[in-house]
Amino acid sequence: MRTTTSPSPRSSSTTPPRPTVAPPATRRALDWRVRFALLSLIWGFSFLLIKVGTGAYAPFQVTFGRLLFGTAVLAVAMAVKRAGLPRGARTWGHLTVAAFFLNALPFSLFAYAELTIPSTLAGICNATSPLWGMALSLVALSEDRPTRRRVAGLGMGFVGVLTVLGAWQGFSGLDVSGTAMALLASLSYPIGWIYVRRTLAGRSESHLSLTGAQLFLATLQLALVTPLFTGVPAAFPVVPLLAVVALGALGTGLAVLLQYGLVAEVGPTTGQMVTYFIPVIATAAGVTLLDEQLTWNTPVGALIVLAGAALTQSRARPTARQP
Repeated sequence: MRTTTSPSPRSSSTTPPRPTVAPPATRRALDWRVRFALLSLIWGFSFLLIKVGTGAYAPFQVTFGRLLFGTAVLAVAMAVKRAGLPRGARTWGHLTVAAFFLNALPFSLFAYAELTIPSTLAGICNATSPLWGMALSLVALSEDRPTRRRVAGLGMGFVGVLTVLGAWQGFSGLDVSGTAMALLASLSYPIGWIYVRRTLAGRSESHLSLTGAQLFLATLQLALVTPLFTGVPAAFPVVPLLAVVALGALGTGLAVLLQYGLVAEVGPTTGQMVTYFIPVIATAAGVTLLDEQLTWNTPVGALIVLAGAALTQSRARPTARQP
């Protein structure tokens, strides 16, 4: 459920990378642990909100509403902080591509996927982003060298995916198209990060400025696409509408601001650990609030996926030189 640009030099996790220009350290009203827990809850519940929203509105409509309300939150934050928009046609061109791969495409794919798969499965598929990210970075980023630990994590992660999907049963009862869309959505994030890393890293604009512009461009993309595939809703049920508003204002807008502050305060390593709580919360929310069924292989496979993802993000500790 990531939205930001300006990655750190070696970031490939599912969590937004740290900003290029870190804000000055300030005293926060809420302890970072509280904000960490709040961010985990917001992103974990996002999959439930998508499911509720698509119960009454078309997937493109849910995605457009999500981006619209998320952009509104970022616009308010930019106005308060007096953050201007980026300049230069080249920068806006790169942000347009980033908006597609980091927002418009994955948000739409997850919305379509949840028409046919449980929100729990969508949340677990989202946790595969670090695995896709590592595999792509080994090909596209020459400075990312494979290690035994990271390759083992990659293999473990995909074993976990097969466990979640019940491969030994021939994927019986699995909606292939919905699951494929959720996995493609997770793949879209690292594609976007690698593109951003090659084109926008090191920009002088603030993280807030770049992200606000990126969300605005993603909203424009959905504003163009949505009328081509959907009509005006005949009714506006309150609960699904509130779900879309919460998905945008909280799951996209507020979440970006929370994650930005966390990374600036405690660093990207701690900040990206929120990734490992998202599928747990998404699963708990789907089972308890939506009565989604849970078989043994789903939580077991999810744990294997998370363990593999953690290994792909680990770095070997440098050995001390002998005098």
